[in-house]
Amino acid sequence: MELDNTDKKLLSLLQNDGTLSLNELAESVNLTTTPCWKRLKRLEDNGILEKRVALVNPDKLGLSFTAFVLVRTNDHSHEWYHRFASTVSEFPEVMEFYRMAGEYDYMMKVLVEDMKRFDQFYKKLVNSVDGISNVTSTFAMESLKYTTALPIE
Repeated sequence: MELDNTDKKLLSLLQNDGTLSLNELAESVNLTTTPCWKRLKRLEDNGILEKRVALVNPDKLGLSFTAFVLVRTNDHSHEWYHRFASTVSEFPEVMEFYRMAGEYDYMMKVLVEDMKRFDQFYKKLVNSVDGISNVTSTFAMESLKYTTALPIE
């Protein structure tokens, strides 16, 4: 789907404030509400606009310990991959989860309260699926940039 400048502006506005009303969005892109709604509907129908959510401050909930967990495996079978991905995807502490190229096979961003909770997560991870050959974790000391807004140009 080709995006014009109005589509891009709508997406940028929503990325910065998902609570904007249809009237506010329409006014910001110089449209009336019906054509604006039709554009939003088209963006949703094409899967570009997936959902509108609230961003919660993790520190305010005591979730200030961020770990990046790197996993290696010797088992690269289709079955193992699906079992591992399915299991890890169910862990609520895992905020992001990737299959990687390079030295490690998988990487996840884990958010927990403290080192004790991370140790509990680690034990759950390594005991959940056979075939993990190495787990390395690094811990964030300070977040220097965090955004959910995509660079729409």
